Amino acid sequence: MTHSLTPRDKGNLPALSAPPLIRLDAYVAEDGSTVVNGHLLDMGGTRPPNEAVLDAVAMFARTLGAPVAATVIDRTAQQVARLRVLPDGSSRTIGEEEDLPPGRERTAAEEEAFPPLARVERIIQHAQREELHAAFVLASALREHLTLRRGAEDELSLEARAIEAYLAYLRGDYMLSTVLALTVARIRCRTDLNRAAPDVARATAAWQRLWDEGQVATRGQELLHMWERLSAAGLLQEASHHAMAQAVRSRLAQGGRSVPRGSAPVAAALTPGPGQAPAPVAPEDKPLKPTRRGLRRFTRRAGRSPGQAS
Repeated sequence: MTHSLTPRDKGNLPALSAPPLIRLDAYVAEDGSTVVNGHLLDMGGTRPPNEAVLDAVAMFARTLGAPVAATVIDRTAQQVARLRVLPDGSSRTIGEEEDLPPGRERTAAEEEAFPPLARVERIIQHAQREELHAAFVLASALREHLTLRRGAEDELSLEARAIEAYLAYLRGDYMLSTVLALTVARIRCRTDLNRAAPDVARATAAWQRLWDEGQVATRGQELLHMWERLSAAGLLQEASHHAMAQAVRSRLAQGGRSVPRGSAPVAAALTPGPGQAPAPVAPEDKPLKPTRRGLRRFTRRAGRSPGQAS
């Protein structure tokens, strides 16, 4: 089930004590699914994503009675758009140098207004209802914005990526799940080797579902290198991890044949232990271009009715 943003839903509004011009965030997935502040928008059949974003952000500006800033990650255009939207509904795109000053205080204020953990809870609720598409799009939006704001190696960014990879696995998109999980494992191996083994195991679990021989060989060699590095550091202390490392060696030696569905190592790797969150994940991020000033799809003149861009 999708959530439409309305002024009556106070959970969608910034905290009243938040500093002015808290930057809202929006995300347009490659299939056009649109998220604003962690809520999947009901597109009403044929409404273009840019109009849905402008309408939602203009609602915030009218409710607050003040200009609102917004950062839009638009995967359909492979761009980041930065906007100013006024209470009269008018909007303009701005250059990066005009955006709100970066820094920890700004990031902390934004995340206090729209807590990442509340968004994770919403993702989990969708997943529990088996609304996997909605859950996956929301997870992608969270991961994209946390990475843009905090960097790929930040702990919250990694956790969001982990959830995204796990949802990709549940949807049966094993290639994407593998790519996401490998990215997290790669970051862990570089920044905190002592914590890397569960992430390498989850990447291995997704990799075991692949059928493409080229991907099996390429990704498998990287996994094998990670397992060998962990072994050399004395960090393979669980029997399941030894089994998965051996499964990678064996599959590569056999020319990349797949492991049967339902194999024990896969189930063990994807099932979180007591008190454990689903492992982190993330794709090899495609670089996004900053949008040009005056980009028409995110520009609206004052007095235009909702759904009408300039």
